Amino acid sequence: MTIVKINAITVPADSGDELARRFAARAGAVDDQDGFEGFELLQPADGRTTWLVVTRWRDEEAFQAWVTSPAFAHGHRSAAERGGNPAPSPVGVHSEVWSYVPAGGSDPKLP
Repeated sequence: MTIVKINAITVPADSGDELARRFAARAGAVDDQDGFEGFELLQPADGRTTWLVVTRWRDEEAFQAWVTSPAFAHGHRSAAERGGNPAPSPVGVHSEVWSYVPAGGSDPKLP
């Protein structure tokens, strides 16, 4: 059963563009992970400062396999792990992961 993981990242009002840039620089990095079904970065359009990273996975096991994978570790490595090169400062000031399963909805209209 598909599982949806949402990372709610709160950023300062002037840092959203940097968050979007960092995600764009890693576009496709998770696409080949077994069980990965899709990704969206949602920018707030109503004055909020919490961005949503929405991913869909085949199941919880596929998500956990990615979280413990070298690819995940590579994308989230520290300055020490980068060989002494300083890591960019975090953009987010708070983050939490939400977990959902689809419980209803509709199919998108096809052209």
